[in-house]
Amino acid sequence: MWAQERHRRIQGLLGHHKQVSADELARQLDVSRETIRRDLVELEAAGLLRRVHGGAILPDSTGKEAPFADRLQVRRREKQAIARAAAQLVEPGQTCFVDAGSTTALLAEELAKIPGITVITNSIDVAGTINREGIEATALLLGGQLHSDVPGTFGELTLSEIARFQVDIALLSPVALHAERGASNFVLHEAEVARAMIRYADEFALLADHGKIGQVSRANICGCSHIHRLVTDSSAGRKALTELRRAGIGEIIVAD
Repeated sequence: MWAQERHRRIQGLLGHHKQVSADELARQLDVSRETIRRDLVELEAAGLLRRVHGGAILPDSTGKEAPFADRLQVRRREKQAIARAAAQLVEPGQTCFVDAGSTTALLAEELAKIPGITVITNSIDVAGTINREGIEATALLLGGQLHSDVPGTFGELTLSEIARFQVDIALLSPVALHAERGASNFVLHEAEVARAMIRYADEFALLADHGKIGQVSRANICGCSHIHRLVTDSSAGRKALTELRRAGIGEIIVAD
C-alpha cells in the first residue's frame, strides 16, 4: 500500500473515531508499527494530526502545527531534491516570490547559486541565505508581523508590500495538495501570503513532497487549475499524480 493511501486511511479513521492507536493502525493497514510511526510523524508535520503516547488524535484538540524546526527534518532528502529541480525554473536575472516554509528554506540554498536574481520573500531564513557575502543575488524581505513559530512575516503589511511587485515566478510550498481540494496551508495568514504571491506572479510553481500529496489542510490557497507547475519527488504515487494532472495542473516535474 502506497504511503498516500495509508495517510488517507489514517485520516479517515481519525475523522470517525477522533483518536487512533498505533497498534490498531498497524493491524488494520497490515504494516509494521515502525511504518505507522513514520506515517504519523509525516501527518503531524503537515498539521493533520497530533501524536500522543500510543497513537494520535485530531489536531483540533490542540490547534497547533508541528514546530517548524521539526518540519525541516521531515523528508529532508526529498525536499532537497525538489529544491534543486525547482531552482532550475529560475533564470539568471529574474525576480521571484518565495514564501516561508521548510521546503523553501532549502530552496534558498539553490537559488543563491543563480546570478543576478532578485528573491522577494517573507521568510527570514530565505532572506538570510540569499543575503550572504559573495552571493550574486538580491534578497528583499517583506515587512510585516513576525510569527511565533515560522521565521517569517505575515499580515496586512506583508500583503500590501507583495502588491507592489510583479515577478516572473512564484515558488511556494503548501502543507497539503489534493486533486479535488487544491493546495492548502495549516493557518490562514500563511495561505493569504501564498494567494497574494500567486496573484502578482507571471508563473506559479508549487513545491510539494510526496507526503503532502492527497492531503487537505485548513486554509485554502488555490485549486489545481491555477498551478502552472508542480515539483515533487520520485516517491509520489503514479495514481496520485495522474489525478493531479486531470485536476488541471499544467506540468508535473518529478525530482530524482
